[in-house]
Amino acid sequence: MALASFVQRPSFLRTFWTNALIAPRTTLGFMRVDFVLGTIFVIPLTQMVFFAFVVQLGGGGSVEIAYTAVGNAVATVTYSSVFSVCQTTDHEKQQGTMEHILVTPANRLALYFGRGLIPILISLATVAVGLLYAELLYGVSIPASALPSLAISVILTAFAMVGFGLLLGGVALFLRTSIVLANIFLFVGLLLSGVNFPVSSLPVPLQWAGNALPLTWGIAAIRSSLAGDPTASVAPLWGAVALAAGISLALSIGLWRVFERRALSTGSIARF
Repeated sequence: MALASFVQRPSFLRTFWTNALIAPRTTLGFMRVDFVLGTIFVIPLTQMVFFAFVVQLGGGGSVEIAYTAVGNAVATVTYSSVFSVCQTTDHEKQQGTMEHILVTPANRLALYFGRGLIPILISLATVAVGLLYAELLYGVSIPASALPSLAISVILTAFAMVGFGLLLGGVALFLRTSIVLANIFLFVGLLLSGVNFPVSSLPVPLQWAGNALPLTWGIAAIRSSLAGDPTASVAPLWGAVALAAGISLALSIGLWRVFERRALSTGSIARF
């Protein structure tokens, strides 16, 4: 009897939860408490204050500063959802475990998605703290009636951005490092996603590029929720964020398979 017949394929849930619990201690870099606290409490504050000062020095008033504060509070989701998830491939290559992952019988969908659980939770905390800073420092109004709508917008944005991070991680599998790729999309998001100024103020081709990013729709949904817009007005934005999340996750699985083959054929699977 073939040896393969004795190999027991792990269940989907077991693979998912195992990766969700182990990956933060190995490839996602979340083992250190100071890293988590810095991501949640320090990064939103420093990024928000910096761009608020830029707007103030440029002659912007309280409305423009509040607009920038909200945008940067949400944009900090990129650090935990894109940077950490995207760098998973770098850590696997560096530790020499990528080859073992590719030959494991475990479900790939559970394997990849499990690594996104902790980043989603940290993303939620980061945006929540960022919005609290925006309220305390720059007078952004967060009415209690808007909290349910706001919570849905933030959760959907976190899922969409982690999906986008998995998508970039699939591309990074073929590259020497994912740092450059993650940095590119960090700044692209700041420029094209309506963080510091409306997307409508961009040239039309750049508006198209911005509308292709999940962060754009996430920020729009959160701004709409904070404005107290009715559910009928926010729901299409939720649909756009959910669609972006679904597309990112679907493309990430497809690209992982494509770039696995390309990386194996070129040797970049073990190159760091």
